Amino acid sequence: MNLSPRPVEATPLAHDRVYRGLRSRIMHGDLPPGHALTLRGIGREYEVSMTPAREAVRRLAAEGALTMSTSGRISTPELSNERIEELAALRALLEVELASRALPRAHMALIERMQTINTNIAEAVAHRDAVSYIRTNLEFHRTLYLRAQAPAMLAMAETVWLQMGPTMRALYGRLRRTEPPHFHRLIIAALRAGDEPGLRLAVRSDVTQGLRMLAS
Repeated sequence: MNLSPRPVEATPLAHDRVYRGLRSRIMHGDLPPGHALTLRGIGREYEVSMTPAREAVRRLAAEGALTMSTSGRISTPELSNERIEELAALRALLEVELASRALPRAHMALIERMQTINTNIAEAVAHRDAVSYIRTNLEFHRTLYLRAQAPAMLAMAETVWLQMGPTMRALYGRLRRTEPPHFHRLIIAALRAGDEPGLRLAVRSDVTQGLRMLAS
């Protein structure tokens, strides 16, 4: 009897690796709006065949992170002003509710962790590193929202972040930030004070102000 283990099927693992790698790059603004991709180029970058590259692209397209034309052209989304307004409204609805649900579980260690992340955001701003800025900014929000214990709602918020990643990169260039977002300090202050109305206002302002400026 042959007891040697069966070889692991490589394709699903490769597909997931490509999906996660591209997803992270798109969400964090590493790729600008309208950036064209090819299956061959993706396969070469991640050292996989066309099949896992195609499956990863299909999955990301289903989430709105990539667009695929009838001719097969693959690119990151270029959002209209109306679409930006819609996604900003979604962020306001979802993230304000997540923050509100997280507030009763916002212990001091969490608040200190968010303060540390905000310091990292300041370093990204100082180095004019757009990708690090977007990554740490989303980490700031995710750290709070995880305390809401609402995984379905957080998954919806992350889908919005994913669709907006390239646009956030464009927004960063327009804002020319010199310091972390002002509203982050207000979010931290509201958490320390247990101030739910103040927290809801600070989160809503933080997630919509810049996006609405981009759409104007």
